[in-house]
Amino acid sequence: MVLNVINNPYHYELQKLTSAFFPSEPVEVHTEPPFENGEGTTVTVSLENLRETNSVTVSIRYYNSETKRETVKTQAFPRFTGEDDNLTVSLADSENSLELKTAQMLYSLLSEVLSVSLSWGILTGIRPSKLLIRLMNEKGRDEGIEYFKNCFFVSDKKTSLALSVADAEEKIINTSTPNSFSLYISIPFCPTRCSYCSFVSSSVNKESARQIIPVYFENLLKEIEYTGELVNKLGIDMLSAYVGGGTPSILSAEQITRLLKTVNSSFDFSKCGEFTFEAGRPDTITTEKLIAAKENGIDRISINPQTMNDEILRGVGRTHSAQDVFTAYSAAEMVGFKNINMDLIAGLPGDTATGFADTLEKLVSLDPASITVHTLAYKRSSDLDYRNGLFADDSETKQMVDHSYDRLVKCGYIPYYMYRQAKSVGNLENVGYAKPGFESAYNIYMMEECHSILACGAGAVTKIKNPSDNNIKRVYNFKYPYEYNSRFDEQINRKRTVSDYYG
Repeated sequence: MVLNVINNPYHYELQKLTSAFFPSEPVEVHTEPPFENGEGTTVTVSLENLRETNSVTVSIRYYNSETKRETVKTQAFPRFTGEDDNLTVSLADSENSLELKTAQMLYSLLSEVLSVSLSWGILTGIRPSKLLIRLMNEKGRDEGIEYFKNCFFVSDKKTSLALSVADAEEKIINTSTPNSFSLYISIPFCPTRCSYCSFVSSSVNKESARQIIPVYFENLLKEIEYTGELVNKLGIDMLSAYVGGGTPSILSAEQITRLLKTVNSSFDFSKCGEFTFEAGRPDTITTEKLIAAKENGIDRISINPQTMNDEILRGVGRTHSAQDVFTAYSAAEMVGFKNINMDLIAGLPGDTATGFADTLEKLVSLDPASITVHTLAYKRSSDLDYRNGLFADDSETKQMVDHSYDRLVKCGYIPYYMYRQAKSVGNLENVGYAKPGFESAYNIYMMEECHSILACGAGAVTKIKNPSDNNIKRVYNFKYPYEYNSRFDEQINRKRTVSDYYG
């Protein structure tokens, strides 16, 4: 698939929108001649002589390989002035009507030629509810909702979803202050690497990874202590903490105890309302590890089956069974955990709408505090992508996602946070559902960028929110565990810059 962008500065945004229509194909962007017009689909977006004609043109040449027929469609917007009030909000949260109008035209043509409509319309951003919140604040609730739906071509159902998330987030967003932050700790190791995974994590079934862990663990404790010293000097308040991965429960019970004791001694928990440990893979969870977590302040855990179909689990490289999920969940309840989250993935290879519904019912029967439904996304760094043909059917995945919303809302769960990823099957979303009172504050703080996130460990990214202009300053940790270990002194020097951002 070829996208030719002529005299238009929004080639990156237009590529993302085009990719939403072609999730299983790479979209090759050309901004300089010679422009291609070969077999297949060619989309050309042109800003023609703007000073003289004020014209934006979008043309699509679509070749159907099955029918051997070619379709050519063109749409132009002449006398473009950008003065219409209906064209003042852009995709990128900036006041740029040219970007918006071009995207609207591109969407309309692609939708017409391919006979496809996207549930999220022209929105390609990660945080649709954040845009909706802004529009409601600027235009009033009713007008903001209508603008969100009509201007961006968002379906009624997704508009309702975004609104539900926005309403659920409000009370937690309001607890954040310019003087607050959340803590993230990265344990980038897993028992095996799942085929769909794009996160930087090392599989402990490899000797090289097992050798790294002890050194990594000791360095991580040092970084946590140093970050705690920074926080104490800055006088900022920790509102939530999250130990994620990878699979943090790959650590032994003794290591979990040491890790959490270090966190507790390094930070003031007096204003912290939530401390999450992402236990994750049920084959790594033991009663001893759960007790270690519970006794050291963890009040929220995740047990993530992704599916309850053993065949599909084996197909994606997970070494546990559905029964292991039940066993781990029972152990967590026995230890005393009340706030348990469970993750599912819609669109896994080999899964069906019926199979997914069965998985969901098994999780609902356990009655966890929250259930997060992710949509499978194709990532270049994963083993599972469009190139090997092992990807899910868009329409069936949509059924899974729609069913999860209908079923979980009926069971008393509310959608409380949401984000979207590039190359998601069907251009769909990831949604966290929770029983009232069990919404994860960390997930909302992080997703809506309410305040700073201070992060420790390999692959972690510290995000400092500047209260004066709301800009986000990022401090990147080294991506890979071996690099984190070998350059640890340099890593600490990077962390020192956090103080600079607070003045």
